[in-house]
Amino acid sequence: MTITPVPKTARTTRSARSLAWARRRGSVARFWRSYRTHRAGLFGLGALALIALIALAAPLLVGGDVQSVTNAPGTALESPSAEFPLGTDQFGRSLLGLLVWGARISLTVGLLAAALSVAIGTLVGIIAGHYGGWFSTVIMRITDWFLVMPTLVLAIVLATVMSRSVWTVILAIGVTSWPTTARLVRAQTIAVESRPYIERAKALGGGHSHIMTRHVLPNVMPLVLAQTTLGISTAILTEATLAFLGLGDPTIVSWGGMLQDAREAGAVSSGHWWYLAPPGIAIALVALAFTLCGRAIEAVLNPKLGVAR
Repeated sequence: MTITPVPKTARTTRSARSLAWARRRGSVARFWRSYRTHRAGLFGLGALALIALIALAAPLLVGGDVQSVTNAPGTALESPSAEFPLGTDQFGRSLLGLLVWGARISLTVGLLAAALSVAIGTLVGIIAGHYGGWFSTVIMRITDWFLVMPTLVLAIVLATVMSRSVWTVILAIGVTSWPTTARLVRAQTIAVESRPYIERAKALGGGHSHIMTRHVLPNVMPLVLAQTTLGISTAILTEATLAFLGLGDPTIVSWGGMLQDAREAGAVSSGHWWYLAPPGIAIALVALAFTLCGRAIEAVLNPKLGVAR
């Protein structure tokens, strides 16, 4: 039987890929070893994992009919009891079920809005830092304009003029909160492109897209990851604010929408604390958990920050 030898080029390519994956696995292992030394970061990660699991399992835990107004199982504004551990809302729906179901919308909006914001900021920052000159100056002046404008005010304007839906809220948050990321990524891009291996890549014929995607982007990704983690908590708070102001989608249940319903039902003046407390505490806990994770990631990627463990 004749054995066909593997071409040398194929063996070399396979070896390079294996080495690259080995390096990535080693980097992830080192990152996790350093991350787990931060107790606050582990607490935040555990809390997020639990909340995400509850949100994913919401259809199994509470069912999809928990949002129904016509088939509400209780009476309006019942206080916490064995049947309704967190009481009921103004329509007689279980607040515990609404809280669990609302986690899906709040987390989804936070994740997608933060991803959109970071994607825009990363693209703008890399392009501005790479090309430089008058082009970078123009982009940065536009970025500064967005930076000095109140993010919440811009988001309210967009959410007001567009149709009221979840995607409108995601778009309003994403396109108004990217300037900080753009500034950070631009500074990191300038620092990366001052290194000698970038000059060698250019001398060997590397084009703009090659430099930005193969050399600059991998080096700014740790910063982007930390910024994404911190941006999610801000996005969740902004979504809750927009929903509380009545600019969210009225057909869905979110934590901010629950606060808006509680305000309309007069829960503050009537003393129905169980209507206000659960969604407010949930928003605070998720924002705190993402912030703790973000600070831990920053400390791992940049130990000079001196973030407490």
